[in-house]
Amino acid sequence: MANTRARRLPRQDVEAIFGAFAAANPEPQGELEYVNAFTLLVAVVLSAQATDAGVNKATRGLFAIADTPEKMVALGAAGIEERIKTIGLFRGKAKNVFALSQMLIDQHGSEVPQTRQALEALPGVGRKTANVVLNIFFKQPTIAVDTHLFRVGNRTGLAAGKTPLAVELALLKVIPEPYLLHAHHWLILHGRYVCKARKPECWRCLIAEWCRYPEKTPPPKGA
Repeated sequence: MANTRARRLPRQDVEAIFGAFAAANPEPQGELEYVNAFTLLVAVVLSAQATDAGVNKATRGLFAIADTPEKMVALGAAGIEERIKTIGLFRGKAKNVFALSQMLIDQHGSEVPQTRQALEALPGVGRKTANVVLNIFFKQPTIAVDTHLFRVGNRTGLAAGKTPLAVELALLKVIPEPYLLHAHHWLILHGRYVCKARKPECWRCLIAEWCRYPEKTPPPKGA
């Protein structure tokens, strides 16, 4: 990640950053649509290498007829595949959704487990997916590091790391406890809409005064 890492922020600046996020958006929400823990899990599995908007478009119809593991298994892998074919890698994802639904029935009484270890044992579920479900539905203070959050952690100086896990663990060490529950959403939304990969919109960034990124972009002409 050339030219994206900044020197580490002092604690008072970290406090200021999350205080600013909290003031601007006290109750941040994820953008995936779901109706229960099971549909959230499925939506997050489907969101790998896909946009939330694209996933939502496909899952509205899917979840209308299959919002439980039993209903999803009844569709079969082919039925799931047919309903999510607008999503990238849909064939493999359909197989995973079918298999994880069957595993939930067989091993968890059709309930979504509330531990990372049990979630990661499900087909198609990695650490990031598990952390999203634990954070959004079960209100656990986890950090799910996607490409946006990985970039923001390194670029701002909040948490430098060469891997998503390194950034996750670094963030857990520096984020003040009162902000841990919502930190995941604040950072992802910030990376998605402001601290963009190719051209961060630094001129409208609410944490620019504390960010250590040395190549801040000026406002466009006429702005």
